[in-house]
Amino acid sequence: MKKIILKVLKYFAFTVLALLITVNLFIVLSGRFYLYKGVANTYLVGKTGPTIYDLDVFYYSTVAAPDEMAVIPEHANYNKVEITKEDRKFLDDLETKALLVFKGDSLMYEEYWGEHTKETVSNSFSVAKTLVALLISIAVEDGKIKSLDESVANYIPEFKKGGKEVITIRHLLAMSSGLDWEESGKNPLSDNAESYYGGDLYGHVTRQKLERSPGKLFKYQSGNSQLLGFIIEKATGKDLSEYAEEKIWKKIGAEHDAYWSLDKELGDEKAFCCMYATARDYGRLGQLILNKGKYNGEQIFPLWYYHEMVSPSALNTEDGIKNSRYGLHIWTYMDEASQVNYCRGIKGQYIITIPEEDLLIIRLGSERTDQFKLPEDKKNDEKFIAENKHKIGHSYGLFEYIALGKRIKEKTEKR
Repeated sequence: MKKIILKVLKYFAFTVLALLITVNLFIVLSGRFYLYKGVANTYLVGKTGPTIYDLDVFYYSTVAAPDEMAVIPEHANYNKVEITKEDRKFLDDLETKALLVFKGDSLMYEEYWGEHTKETVSNSFSVAKTLVALLISIAVEDGKIKSLDESVANYIPEFKKGGKEVITIRHLLAMSSGLDWEESGKNPLSDNAESYYGGDLYGHVTRQKLERSPGKLFKYQSGNSQLLGFIIEKATGKDLSEYAEEKIWKKIGAEHDAYWSLDKELGDEKAFCCMYATARDYGRLGQLILNKGKYNGEQIFPLWYYHEMVSPSALNTEDGIKNSRYGLHIWTYMDEASQVNYCRGIKGQYIITIPEEDLLIIRLGSERTDQFKLPEDKKNDEKFIAENKHKIGHSYGLFEYIALGKRIKEKTEKR
């Protein structure tokens, strides 16, 4: 029996060794050295992927808060309503960390889970994309960028060849660049994984190739956002964090410093994700969007851009239906009563604005629900498509957060 056990252990040891050698050979031969950092900061520390608390995993820059913060007024019935057991179970099951509900500038409801508090900064993930787009509009207004229809090649010289010279800033904003970026939050070999853990963002995004004519198909790609970040730097002569601090963060009276992950020491910001801030400061950013670019009476980003931003771009989608889910770097959804404009991150980060109801919902957490997709057996069902096409591409969780926010608002106002 002892010999059998030793034989099994020896076989297991050789198998593990062979696997390690094979993986290392693959990494070295493919040049995917970022996988070492990815594995070291996930599987080797008991994680399965990126988290909302990855700040110290990477070098980062600081987006400094102003000396004087903008006070967030609390509603007369602030936190006087209770959410139902069903709603709480839904929030708990998705590892919710923060939930804030505003009516206009007034905070109605605020709750934190576990060790997450008012002072905790957490990863925005793709919520940062919208902030980058707002900075693009400000650069246009400042005369640093001529227009949204200017060629990307005017700022990124690598785009002067390979057919990429036809791509415009608007194409990037609308996620219709036609580039070959592979978007995936799970595949360790995807462009997202290399950008998150790698150390050469500029080289990575400028090596993309054109695979289709731009301006035709909506295809969500984080590489588009990263290019916008580099355009801002080229146009303004300032780092992304510096420009965000000057043009938005200090002007909205942020309470805390924000932080932006870099690809290496003194490197480039991950414009496609990875700005870290508190829930209340995400709320201030949400108020800026809800108020159409205005904060405390000052127009921070231009009104013309707000209207273009929240108008879904006239594009086809991979689902075979016309785009109604995405404007210029912001998600758009038509619920039963009004249009919802929102930012979202891969772990269920949400800044949800409903202008017609003057409602703002902030949700932060570690998990999100699946997206509503068109079932295979319904792709030729015109009636089903007509009734549900406005839901396609949106997470089931979004619908729940909207409904919950509305219930909290209604109960608070009735007290």
